[in-house]
Amino acid sequence: MEQGPGAAYRMFVLMEDLLDKLKLLSYEEEALRRHNMRPISRCPSPAPPGGGEGPGEAGGGLAQEAHYFALPTNPGEQFFMFCTLAAWLITKAGHPFEQPQEYDDPNAIISNVLSELRSFGRPVDFPPSKLKAGYGEQACYVLDCLAEEALKYTGFTWKRPAYPKEELEEEEITEDDAELTLNKLEEDVVEEESDSEENFIDLNVLKAQTHRSDVNDSAKPEEILQSTTDAAEWNLEVERVLPQLKVTVRTDNKDWRIHVDQMHQHKDGIESSLKETKGYLDKLHNEISRTLEKINSREKYINSQLEHLVQEYRSAQALLSEAKEKYQEGSGGVVERTRVLSEITEVLERVKQETEEKGSSMTDGAPLVKIKQALTKLKQETIQMDIQIGVMEHTLLQSKLKEKSNMTRDMHAAVILEATVGAY
Repeated sequence: MEQGPGAAYRMFVLMEDLLDKLKLLSYEEEALRRHNMRPISRCPSPAPPGGGEGPGEAGGGLAQEAHYFALPTNPGEQFFMFCTLAAWLITKAGHPFEQPQEYDDPNAIISNVLSELRSFGRPVDFPPSKLKAGYGEQACYVLDCLAEEALKYTGFTWKRPAYPKEELEEEEITEDDAELTLNKLEEDVVEEESDSEENFIDLNVLKAQTHRSDVNDSAKPEEILQSTTDAAEWNLEVERVLPQLKVTVRTDNKDWRIHVDQMHQHKDGIESSLKETKGYLDKLHNEISRTLEKINSREKYINSQLEHLVQEYRSAQALLSEAKEKYQEGSGGVVERTRVLSEITEVLERVKQETEEKGSSMTDGAPLVKIKQALTKLKQETIQMDIQIGVMEHTLLQSKLKEKSNMTRDMHAAVILEATVGAY
């Protein structure tokens, strides 16, 4: 299924949530300081894979997202950080898990982490090899799931935000310093006089004076008023009060009029620069166009002059390709003959080795000496056997003679016994 345009930023959002959960679990004090590791940094995220603006440029809310496990920076360090945080979160979630070391088997560590994740009931629909790099959406997913399980085990619950009570302040009417009214000027003059004289005016007295002046004005007859003030004294009073009447307008950079003036100034500067630059650019364009035309004409002239050389080069290329084919065929035959030669050489070496063994055995006198010793031993054994045979024959002869004498004696005894019996 095709993903939307925001899929490339999903892992940055997931990483931001993961970092908030790790801070809730105090991972810096419990996990990183124990292993002397740096905390996960927050900095603007660069462009995601596939081009386009990064999350920090696309929207102001994502300008400070953490992307430690979202983008590759140092795969070895990221994988060790991933294994360390995963083991700590599993232990934090109530399942004892041995802390992995730097030289442990990565496949075994990943298999143990995924088995613990499955034991929490979390689905794992990606191959374990995705976690070997130590970064990516899969790594963020695994750590986020383990952080949620750790928060559940510790009994953390999200509460409603408690907003501080703000004191209601009187709204101040911001007046434009560039626009001065007569009332504001009179108020400033009154304040300056009051500050200099350090006198306080009673409102009741002021009301009574105003009432009396109104009564006097109404009692006066309607006639043309003539001034009785001396002009010289008036000029002296004007000179005395003139420094206090000077109005200095402070320029505020946030005022839209200043911005409009700056825009007009920049516009005039751009237009004046554009006129001068446009002339240079047109001149440069004409020069480049003439140069390109010259290059094209020179190229056509060179092609026309070198046409026969190009044909010769093409024919040479064809001959070279044919020679290469013949060389490949010949090299194939050479390889086959080299193989046959190596086999024949092996057979020849084996025959030579057998011949040398037989020659060395024929010229060696050790077997002859062994044969002579064997014959001597056979002769000695034959003599001993002859002696034993003689002794046995002698013993057998004696036994036969003894048996024969015994039989003769028994026969004579029987004859004498029969004769004796017959006489009776």
